[in-house]
Amino acid sequence: MWKNITAVTATLFLIGCAGSHEGVVEPQVLSHHAAPEMVLRSDWGWVALQDSIPEHEIEYITLHHGGEDFPPEKDPVQYLINLQAWCRSDKDWIDIPYHYMIDLQGRIYEARPIQYPGDTNTSYDPRGHALICVMGNYEHQILTETQLQTVVDLSAYLASIYHVAPDSIRGHKDYTETLCPGTDFYRYITDGTIQEQVRQQLQP
Repeated sequence: MWKNITAVTATLFLIGCAGSHEGVVEPQVLSHHAAPEMVLRSDWGWVALQDSIPEHEIEYITLHHGGEDFPPEKDPVQYLINLQAWCRSDKDWIDIPYHYMIDLQGRIYEARPIQYPGDTNTSYDPRGHALICVMGNYEHQILTETQLQTVVDLSAYLASIYHVAPDSIRGHKDYTETLCPGTDFYRYITDGTIQEQVRQQLQP
């Protein structure tokens, strides 16, 4: 299930040379930062897009939580399958609203293709935002060190690809009135832990 997505390490890399997942072409630009391991859409049962929306360019990285308690025995793959179906049938969204999701063990799952802006039940405009969501409710649950490190690694990777400044890594509640990403997760944003660790990873 796990596959390693290798970062581009050559000095020059032509945009558009990347492959695709189920017909979705992923953006590919110059990057010297290693990609973290992640579960590809094709490996967890993602159903290909039936519709599309206007594409966007990434300027920010925005952190979310799922907002519902996630017990250790819950299957993250089945959760993703159910979430995708619900988003399409009940919300009339093209896909899961987030681009990447992280489970309790710190595994990363590809979700909505990143060239399409996410969706939200709140008032902020997600265009330009790369959305990372940690499964669980961090008003009640505690973010583990493994999850925190995964958030940092994934944020650093995205920041290197899309040239996002670490100070542009924020929480959902920085843009609108919401509890997301939960008190225990949000404290690592407000105290600068995530931004500083990303900054250190991006140093030459």
